[in-house]
Amino acid sequence: MSSPATLVDAATALRNGRVTAADLLEAALHAIRQHDGPSHAFIRVEADAARRAAQEADAELASGQDRGPLHGLPISLKDLIDVAGQPTTAASRVLADNVATRGAVVTARLEAAGAVLIGKTNLHEFALGTTSEDTAFGMVLNPRDLTRSAGGSSGGSAVAVATGMGLASVGTDTGGSVRIPAAACGVVGLKPTSDEIPVTGVIPLSLTLDHVGPLTRTVQDAAWMWSTLANRPTHAVTPVAPGDLRLAILGGYFAAPLDEEVLHAFTHATDALARSGVRLETRDFADASRITETYVNIVLPEGASYHAPWLDSRADLYSPAVRDRFRAGRDITAVAYIAARQQRIHMRHAVEALLDSVDALILPTLPIVAPETGVADVTIGDETMPVRTAMLKHTQLFNITGHPALSLPLATPGLPVGLQLVGARGQTPRLLDVAAAIESLVCR
Repeated sequence: MSSPATLVDAATALRNGRVTAADLLEAALHAIRQHDGPSHAFIRVEADAARRAAQEADAELASGQDRGPLHGLPISLKDLIDVAGQPTTAASRVLADNVATRGAVVTARLEAAGAVLIGKTNLHEFALGTTSEDTAFGMVLNPRDLTRSAGGSSGGSAVAVATGMGLASVGTDTGGSVRIPAAACGVVGLKPTSDEIPVTGVIPLSLTLDHVGPLTRTVQDAAWMWSTLANRPTHAVTPVAPGDLRLAILGGYFAAPLDEEVLHAFTHATDALARSGVRLETRDFADASRITETYVNIVLPEGASYHAPWLDSRADLYSPAVRDRFRAGRDITAVAYIAARQQRIHMRHAVEALLDSVDALILPTLPIVAPETGVADVTIGDETMPVRTAMLKHTQLFNITGHPALSLPLATPGLPVGLQLVGARGQTPRLLDVAAAIESLVCR
C-alpha cells in the first residue's frame, strides 16, 4: 500500500482519518520487505512490538489523546541507541550478546511522543567509518545505485528514509555521520548544536564530539524530530524571505577539490539563490590545515579509552579496519589530546567569527558523490585521497566546534549531492528556518 512520504503529510492524513497508524506501519513494513534485502538497511525489525504500538496509538487518538506531531508515525533508530529489552549491537560481533536494560533518553522521548519504533538500522561498526561497509550485518548499499556506498556511519538510517522504510530515523554524528549518508542518499540530515540532544543510552564513539540527530525527507520533518529529541516546543519552520537572507560560501579548503558533479550542482544552487535575491559572499576558514589533526587527536583517544576492555579481550571480533583505528588511538599522547581540546576552542571562535552578520555558512556536504563500494581511494581533479578523508573533509569541523549543521538534497539529475548549511551555536531553530527557505529554492 502507498503511504504519505513525509511526517507532516502522514500526521495530517492520520488526523483527517484518511489513514491509521496501523496503515502507516504496514506501509513501512511493506517497504522493508521490498528494499531491505538488497540494501541491508536494518539490523533488526521489531514488527510485532511496532504493531502493538501502532494499535495503541490509534486507540489513543480515537479517544482524544494526542501526544503531538509524531504520534502514530513509524520511525527507526540507529543500532547504537538503546531500547529496553532489545539488542544494541553497534553493527559489531563484539556486542552480539548485548541487550539493553533501559532505553536511551531519546528513545524515551520518542515513546512519550507516541512514535512507533519499527527497528534498528545498520551502520559502520561502532560508528567509526564513513561508508557503512564494515559491519557484521552486510554493508549498507545506496538505493540509488547498489554498487555504491550509502555513506556512514548512519547509512542504514539514510537508506530507510530514502526508500520509505519508515518516515524518519535517528542517527548519530561524530564527524559527519548523519550529514554524510544524508547527502549520499538524497535526504535531509541534521546535526544540532552540541549538547542539545542527550547522548545518554547511546554507545559512544567520542564523548566530546558525539551528536544525535534526525534523518528525514524534509526540513519541517527534521524540525519536528529535533523538537521531540531535544525536548523543546514543536518548531514550525518559518522560511526566511530570500531577500532577507545573507549567506557566506566557505572558500579555500572547502571549495576545492570538488567532483565535477558536485561542483556543477553547487554552482547551480548558488546561482539560483543569487537570482532569488539571496545575498552571497565568500569567506575562508584560516585554520583548515589543522582540522583533521584536531579531529583525530580527540576522537581516537576517546574511542580507544571506551573500547579498552574489548580491545584487550575481544579484539578478534572487530572488523580489522575498525580495530586498527581504535588501537591507533592508544598511540596518541595526552599532550596531543589536550592540545586538540584547546585547538577546538580556538576553532569554535573562528567559526563564530565567520558567522558574524550572516544567517548561515554554505558549502557542499561532500566533495564527491557516493563512492563505489570497496574503493579505498578517490581521485578528485588532480588530487587522490582516501575515501574516508574525502567524505569527512567538509563535515568534521562542525563536530569539533559544535555548530548546528544540516545537509539538504539538491535537485540533481544523477546521484545525490548535498548542500550543507551551518548556523550559530544554540540557534538550531533559526538554521531550520533558513534551510526551509533554501529547500524551496534549490531542492525541488
